[in-house]
Amino acid sequence: MELKDIQNLIKFVAKSGASEVKLEMEDIKITIKTGHDEKGETTYIQQIPTMAAAPQQQAAAAPAPAPAATETENKEAAEDSKYITVKSPIIGTFYRKPSPDKPMFVEVGSTINTGDVLCVIEAMKLFNEIESEVSGKIIKILVDDASPVEFDQPLFLVDPS
Repeated sequence: MELKDIQNLIKFVAKSGASEVKLEMEDIKITIKTGHDEKGETTYIQQIPTMAAAPQQQAAAAPAPAPAATETENKEAAEDSKYITVKSPIIGTFYRKPSPDKPMFVEVGSTINTGDVLCVIEAMKLFNEIESEVSGKIIKILVDDASPVEFDQPLFLVDPS
């Protein structure tokens, strides 16, 4: 089962209103619990190996509250509409550089090409390089370094011209 399949399953369960869903396949067990008195949902994923027992892995995702739109936000949205938004493909922690002693992958004003690494997102102790799917110039970085990010959260604005 792919990470995107798990993320889509979490979204589906959250939208369905179900309080708990268990899925067991031959190599994986997934339990997704949502609570009305808690915010967010809790997901437990357990890989079932053929030889030894694996520790239970846990990932939690809490939906962000939607802020009220104001005139200023509407103007910014109109200005930003000509730009391409690079979004997070996974839930995790956003990092702008490969390690603390290395330089940032990109800065505002950097010119990028398709396939360039823009950042890394740590998810379950794995560092995933996020590559650009577009060419252009970085206009705005929308997330602070070492901040948690959600699936499909905007990370960068890119001017494709």
